[in-house]
Amino acid sequence: MFPATTEKAERNTSPAAMQRFDQQFRENIARLKGADKHAIEQRLSELDREWNVERAIELEAPTMILVGLALGTLSNRKWFAVSAMAASMVILHNLQGWYPLLPVFRAAGLRTAEEIEQERMALKALLGEETTLAHSIH
Repeated sequence: MFPATTEKAERNTSPAAMQRFDQQFRENIARLKGADKHAIEQRLSELDREWNVERAIELEAPTMILVGLALGTLSNRKWFAVSAMAASMVILHNLQGWYPLLPVFRAAGLRTAEEIEQERMALKALLGEETTLAHSIH
């Protein structure tokens, strides 16, 4: 009934966007396949700082809730509807995985934590191959 946490964004992302993310993953790994340890470790560091789609939602939704509360308090009570809408969208996202800004976030290149981790594991495997090669040379 409810999608697994790890599948929420993927299930609600267009096939074309999923294909772009897969292509990006393949290109990133291919680019670093023959790279030295420093370049791979630098990319791993970049991945540590990369924002994922869930993090963007976790920032955007409470921001909209606060904006709605502030405007509702200071300007017009109708603004409280923004807070209610944002809160309901977070609930919907947690239950079904759908979020109105998900296509925007995905189009902006935000990946899921799992997609980022997939690249991280592939890069660590490249480091392992490099270590194995270095030991076999000596």
